Amino acid sequence: MTDVILVAVTFHASTETFAGRPVVALESGAPLPVVDRPVAWRFEYFDEDFDDSEGPNEGYNAALDELLDTVDTGAIEALVLGSWGYAAFADAPIVKLCEVAHRLPNLEALFLGDITGDECEASWIRQGDLNPLLEAFPKLRVLRVRGTENLRLSPLHSAHLRELAFESGGLPAEIVTAVLDSDLPALEHLEFWLGVRNYGGDVAVRHLEPLLAGGRFPALRRLGLRNAEIADRIAAALAGAPLVGRLEELDLSMGVLDDSGAEALLAGQPLTHLRRLSLRHNFLSPEFAARVVAELPGVAVDVEDQQTETQWGRYTAVGE
Repeated sequence: MTDVILVAVTFHASTETFAGRPVVALESGAPLPVVDRPVAWRFEYFDEDFDDSEGPNEGYNAALDELLDTVDTGAIEALVLGSWGYAAFADAPIVKLCEVAHRLPNLEALFLGDITGDECEASWIRQGDLNPLLEAFPKLRVLRVRGTENLRLSPLHSAHLRELAFESGGLPAEIVTAVLDSDLPALEHLEFWLGVRNYGGDVAVRHLEPLLAGGRFPALRRLGLRNAEIADRIAAALAGAPLVGRLEELDLSMGVLDDSGAEALLAGQPLTHLRRLSLRHNFLSPEFAARVVAELPGVAVDVEDQQTETQWGRYTAVGE
């Protein structure tokens, strides 16, 4: 495989939708905006105080407390957290969230780290120990996390979690292992952004084998193994993986998949049962991209935004 060149591709804008809802910004001290449909509320607080590496500074905590004093917190079912200060120096507000969990009794969806590249590069975002979140918010159905610096995770138990995603420029194998050792009987959607080794992404196919063998997560129907410099090896492993037969959606986007990897995928077990297959932003030739679409009639195949090696070599969509 051609060497992967590190090219920083960052998040340029905050997410506009989360958990199937439009995102609406919250402001500290202001009441909830009037909305006519379910939304995901977004809160952020950015300042230049970099002193506290254990979590957000007092300014953030005070702003969040003021917000919770102002709004009807029982109406907050989905929450998107942007900057909590400079996220490269301060852990995510996990401890603070757990402290105020009783004030958010109906929270079902949480995005921890919707932070753009001009605020902090994805691979620098500090997180923390995620396990207390599942204990503090037992109704949580959707959890999305961006950034893996200082991220810690032990095997989880949740009867309600349906979607779990880790966005990263380099996902540590220990996180994947902890997830695959978890008890998540309702999990329908799992997403790993595997990234590159130079930013901590040391996941190999062997770490994914317990998942691909089909013995984990009986409700799983949507799988994303995205942003991977080992995309060709993953495609080859998926060709004979028992799990694939019960998937409805498979997402291998944002990586360095080339024609040989896609060839291995097509040469394996049938994929025509899928509703959706995403190979977006990889390194397929125009001819092979067209062949994938032609060979999977009835499947919504996304082969848009294919890259070339002409200038930069191969690179995952998100690195630094």
